[in-house]
Amino acid sequence: MTATDTTTVVPKTLAPKTRGGVAQSVHDSLVIAKRNLIRMMRIPEIVVFGLIQPVMFVLLFSYVFGGSINVDGSSDPKAFREFLMAGIFTQTVTFATAGSSAGIAEDMTKGLIDRFRSLPMARGAVLTGRTIADLVQTALTMVVLVAVALLVGWRIHEGLPKALGAFGLMLLLGYAFTWIGALIGLSVRSPEAATSAGLIWLFPVTFVSNAFVPTAGMPGWLQTIADWNPFSATVQAGRVLFGNPGVSQSDAWPMQHPVWASLFWSLLIIVVFRTLAVRKYRSTTA
Repeated sequence: MTATDTTTVVPKTLAPKTRGGVAQSVHDSLVIAKRNLIRMMRIPEIVVFGLIQPVMFVLLFSYVFGGSINVDGSSDPKAFREFLMAGIFTQTVTFATAGSSAGIAEDMTKGLIDRFRSLPMARGAVLTGRTIADLVQTALTMVVLVAVALLVGWRIHEGLPKALGAFGLMLLLGYAFTWIGALIGLSVRSPEAATSAGLIWLFPVTFVSNAFVPTAGMPGWLQTIADWNPFSATVQAGRVLFGNPGVSQSDAWPMQHPVWASLFWSLLIIVVFRTLAVRKYRSTTA
């Protein structure tokens, strides 16, 4: 009697191709960014309401305070509008931080982060993708805001390349601040708390600065804080590159070298707060 070989042949499963650490992180980050951008397009109210606040700031500051603040010894409203816009642009990109905080906190409370944890993806990609999507949304907001600024009389006087450099520095600072927002979103228990916590620290940062009034009229100690404020460095860089009035005469290094100061502050904030946010993400979801 011949024995029959009944050995079962198990089909080989196709293992997913593995990427290197950096390549996988970049790919996963872009996938998460795409997910957030699709969500943004499906909820256009996010973009619409994000536009209303900066447009209101432009109109209110331009026409309410335009004739009451002297810029370079002139009370001309047009001079103030040109002085103002670098501050409004920079404020707009930094206020996107609150949205980052609330969005990440919402994903945490809904369990979306837990679902991401079950996938073979880079841990930091969830936060990086979110911040990239927020940066794209902020850039779109800036395009509309530039059109409004042109309508109220703002102009650039140093050429398009320098103006693009100014917007690049502003967006870089906004991206840096979204990492602060990410850390806040991971540290609170609800989206409502994240929204409040994401805004409360922004007000002193943006108003104790050279964004809306020259710092020369501030008390000495407050002027020093304003001159070394990373926000002020980016605003000052914008005015220099746009050729707008109100360039600070302060001897503080960030005011004398605003472009380099803005770049330095932004990169420093990204390195520090990205490290803290990713560490917090790993410990929270462990």
